Amino acid sequence: MKITIFGMGYVGCVTAACLARLDHTVIGVDVDPNKVDMINRAQSPIIEPGLSDLIKIGAGDGRLRATTDAVELGDISLVCVGTPSNDNGSLGLKHLLRVVERIGELLKHTDGFHVVTIRSTVLPGTVEDIVMPLLEEKSSQKAGRDFGLCMNPEFMRETTAIEDFHNPPFTIIGQRDDRSGDVVAKLYETIKAPMERSTIPVAEMVKYACNAFHATKVCFGNEIGNLCKSMSIDSHRVMEIFCKDTRLNLSPYYLKPGFAFGGSCLPKDLRAITYQAKRNDVDVPLLASLMPSNERQIQQAFRLVKSSGRSKIGVLGLSFKAGTDDVRESPIVILIEMLIGKGYQVSIYDEEVSLAKLYGANKRYLDETIPHVTSLMESSVSKVIEKSDVVIVSKKTDHFRNELEGATKDICIVDLVRIFGAHQAVSRYEGISW
Repeated sequence: MKITIFGMGYVGCVTAACLARLDHTVIGVDVDPNKVDMINRAQSPIIEPGLSDLIKIGAGDGRLRATTDAVELGDISLVCVGTPSNDNGSLGLKHLLRVVERIGELLKHTDGFHVVTIRSTVLPGTVEDIVMPLLEEKSSQKAGRDFGLCMNPEFMRETTAIEDFHNPPFTIIGQRDDRSGDVVAKLYETIKAPMERSTIPVAEMVKYACNAFHATKVCFGNEIGNLCKSMSIDSHRVMEIFCKDTRLNLSPYYLKPGFAFGGSCLPKDLRAITYQAKRNDVDVPLLASLMPSNERQIQQAFRLVKSSGRSKIGVLGLSFKAGTDDVRESPIVILIEMLIGKGYQVSIYDEEVSLAKLYGANKRYLDETIPHVTSLMESSVSKVIEKSDVVIVSKKTDHFRNELEGATKDICIVDLVRIFGAHQAVSRYEGISW
């Protein structure tokens, strides 16, 4: 396959050298004549372990060369230019747009179905709302019909980029159509990694989600480390053991958009550790921000109910998660308390919460939060639906889903758990984070 790569900075150089090693013909394009000259002399313009050898092989075999201006496009072009921050923090697109304009001009004289692929990190909406119209304007062609357009973000770390290219956790291709995505997929035929094909905005957002989470992990590790030091605890040993838990700590278990966390552990333990940090004069802004962030998700649920304009509210689920009757610091209990305080009429059903069996701290918490909760409880889902104009779902069960799908009454559903999966089954519907 003949590939044109625009931008021979870090990402562009590594991508070009690795693809040339996979027997593709690669032409690198960069405005810097020094970079171009070094690549054509089989030298690496950047420092990265193993890259000099790859460029030497690619250039020596004639599969890799560079130029300051592309005069034609091959089968696919990869845009790898930088997108640095503007002074106000917004994303800088001037390099990207300059390249896109040039590609658009070259598309006019390109035979066959050429696929333009953005590899630069760009915010969701950039490719379809900015790049695509510019390409169509400059080429006088139509995306999807005359040329393809995809998003293919990279996940390479400096110093391990070549290994990351050949052994990524996944390869994601954001596509507008299968024809375009198939062309990009051919680049990675020999890469043994899961292939994720999605819409372009999903592919754009995945890159930001990954980097934001990586930044969060760094700050989290540092704050735990600072607190450990204040108590003369070996922070590296703590995190070494922490990382051995791949069931909860290093897993997708908690990484699902939805409602707030609750229960008898997370809230109290967060309060305890942030209080200890204060006592030790250790600043932990990330840890301290978690409870306010959690509380805002409860406020978001309230806003969804309020925006319905209806006052009779049914709640399916009272405990803090499915499979338990534990109501201590359950976020849905806090939401119910908020609704009652604002004058809403509330009815509740939870098959796992039997008021007759509640005792101890569990019962005390409910009595203190919603003293008259017994008068709000119903004996079935159907009775809650019958009395309500809005139904809040806080537990994901087959029973709840079946009852809601079969409801004949005109109700609005506020879904906190994505009970219908990716495809909602009712007309009046609001998901809390989707």
